Amino acid sequence: MGTRSAGQRAEMILGGSLEVLRQLPDGVVVVARDAGRDGGFEILLANDAAAELFGLDQDQLNRSGPDVLRQTGVDEKGAREIAEAFSRDEPARVRTLVTRRDGSRVWLSLDLTPMTVAQVAERVWVAVVRDVSAEVADAQGDQVRLEIERRARLALSIVARVSDILQEPDSADVLRAIADLVTRQVVAWCGFFVLGRDLEEVERIVDRPAHRRSVGPEELARDPVLNLLEGKEMRTLRLEPDEDPGCGTVTARLLELLEPRFAAAPDADGSVLVLPVLGRLRALGLFVALPYGGPTSARISGVLSDDGAELAIAILPDEVGTVLELVARRVGMAMDNAQLYAREHVLAETLQRSMLPEQADVPELDVWTYYAPNVEHAQVGGDWYDVVNLDEETVALVVGDVVGHDVEAAAAMGQLRSVVRAYAQELVDPATVLTRVDSLVNSMSVPRSASLIYATLSRRRNGWVLRYSRAGHLPGLLRRGDTVTVLDGVGGPLIGFDGGGRRTAQIDVQPGDVLVHYTDGLVERRDRGMREGLDELVELTRTVPVPDAAGVGEELLQLAAAPEDDIAVVVIRVPGGDEDVIARRRRWQLTSDSSSIARARHEVRQACEEWGVNDAGAAELVVSELVSNAVIHGRPPVGLRLHAPGEGLRIEVEDGNPAPPVTREQNAARVGGYGMHIVDRLAHWGWRPTPHGKVVWARVRG
Repeated sequence: MGTRSAGQRAEMILGGSLEVLRQLPDGVVVVARDAGRDGGFEILLANDAAAELFGLDQDQLNRSGPDVLRQTGVDEKGAREIAEAFSRDEPARVRTLVTRRDGSRVWLSLDLTPMTVAQVAERVWVAVVRDVSAEVADAQGDQVRLEIERRARLALSIVARVSDILQEPDSADVLRAIADLVTRQVVAWCGFFVLGRDLEEVERIVDRPAHRRSVGPEELARDPVLNLLEGKEMRTLRLEPDEDPGCGTVTARLLELLEPRFAAAPDADGSVLVLPVLGRLRALGLFVALPYGGPTSARISGVLSDDGAELAIAILPDEVGTVLELVARRVGMAMDNAQLYAREHVLAETLQRSMLPEQADVPELDVWTYYAPNVEHAQVGGDWYDVVNLDEETVALVVGDVVGHDVEAAAAMGQLRSVVRAYAQELVDPATVLTRVDSLVNSMSVPRSASLIYATLSRRRNGWVLRYSRAGHLPGLLRRGDTVTVLDGVGGPLIGFDGGGRRTAQIDVQPGDVLVHYTDGLVERRDRGMREGLDELVELTRTVPVPDAAGVGEELLQLAAAPEDDIAVVVIRVPGGDEDVIARRRRWQLTSDSSSIARARHEVRQACEEWGVNDAGAAELVVSELVSNAVIHGRPPVGLRLHAPGEGLRIEVEDGNPAPPVTREQNAARVGGYGMHIVDRLAHWGWRPTPHGKVVWARVRG
């Protein structure tokens, strides 16, 4: 038959369809196997639309020869997919990037369909070619927008998680947790630093405030990190490895601290990003990060897309800066609030301590008093107590509760305490005292309502007489043997609401009897009614062993293992005879600073003199070491309790750190660290956990 040209073969195969195919608006290419080349192909037909799409004219396209894919500029991926379709002899759609001869690039879609022409028994392929560049551009734009959205969501999720971590400011390592989160997600390493006597890394949200000193412009100019600390605006400082930080500067100290971090972060690019952690008025510290090297500043993987597939998303350099800045701002606000709360806490604690009495001895009575504010508030509240000797024959007792848990409540409490004390010195009858207090409170316009119980204990030949009046307060309890009497008589309205109808009740108190007065924090709970709490308190008072007033009080406090309100408790026990030793106890709340050490030594020395404890020197040394440990290594609040049961002295120091005390190995080359060795030599000591920290106790022989 001889060799036919491509045009002749096309005429034979397609016949009358040729003219129709040439005029189609879509590009059409008909391809058949090249009989002269094994495995090759030749173009039988390509219309004008197809030639235009490939960037060729008709002659160029028809002369492409067997190497048609290379000649038309089809990319490797597209050529491979077309070859696979031919080998499978199945219809296929291939999207390929075509590079035209003029250098321009276009995305083409080829719909390949195999056909058999019965007249000549020859297999051909028809490819319908369309320009899909706009569709690809839209899809790529959607993908870019999706990735940007995912990166934004990821950045927001990091900041949201930081906010969640900051909701637990009491955590000892909250800053470390935030740094670990950002390190995993955004940078090769990061951490928080504060400037005290020296720059140091910190983990707690409440720490020493940044050291402030007078700094001249020359020092700021040569110390960029110090300049950042002295500023009041958010900006990011980048330190490069080849910079000279200057000897003795804060910048040099920071780079020195970061040397081991560089060794542990091989992916870091060698530079350091430093951001100020800003409070309301000043920088509180530094947020320091080592960014990743390479084209991006972060590597984030394991993020799930909407269809559940795992993606690898990279936060770009400018986004890293945004995330770091947001984290620094959130931490700065939290640190500022925490430090403000700490200052308010110290103020409130000082105010509360100044208003509560430091319990003195009451002759011939065993008295135990206790006060604890609700730890959820600012360590200050409106509950109070007072036990005072009016004269040689009479002791006055007051327990009160002002509504609220703030400084205003404490101030109102202080006013009421002063008023009650003043009238108690002049008047004997409890109802008369409360009536006068009502009148004065009305004239003073005290902003908070309050309840209280005022009672007097007067000595008689064979015992004592208790006379009391209540102003909206919970009833006291009297235990005699195995019987508990609820002192619920003469109830009246809250202070300031009486119209002159206050009354006084009276009951005899015998040797061995125990009186218990308290505020509602001892019995009130969200999960039970007030009546149930009172019933439980009555039963516990009836069954508790009665070695002394302190023993009774400590047992009753078990009702308030997790108090939901302030608590004030007064327990008075009338000794049962000459052989009955009166256990003497005192309590103090101390501030978390060095002044508390001297105060504790003074109180112990004075108590030893009053109670006849012989070894006062040993007791002073012991209390000095225990309070020092609580102030330096513990957390507020710090409390001191002394107990003299008749022989020796028991010292208890409480703080908010649950970590037990540690006796270090002795080393002549080390300065300090001998405190517990001193305690061990002078006393028998131990410790026990509490719901909010620990108590370290020591018994000194007297």
